[in-house]
Amino acid sequence: MLLPSLVSALHSAVQEDGSHPGKGLEAWQTVLYFIVAPIALFAGISIIALATSGDRKKTPGSLTHID
Repeated sequence: MLLPSLVSALHSAVQEDGSHPGKGLEAWQTVLYFIVAPIALFAGISIIALATSGDRKKTPGSLTHID
């Protein structure tokens, strides 16, 4: 009986603060964090990239091809 209590005391004494796991995520939180949020970020970044790289007016006199 003494050995298991010593091992338990040693184990808790060696661990750092904050190393104990917290409360787990619920199913809806998991879906939100790992599926919905990455898709929303990808869509938002894609829309911003598309909007900033849209069609530009061609200026006359600029070299666009070699004749």
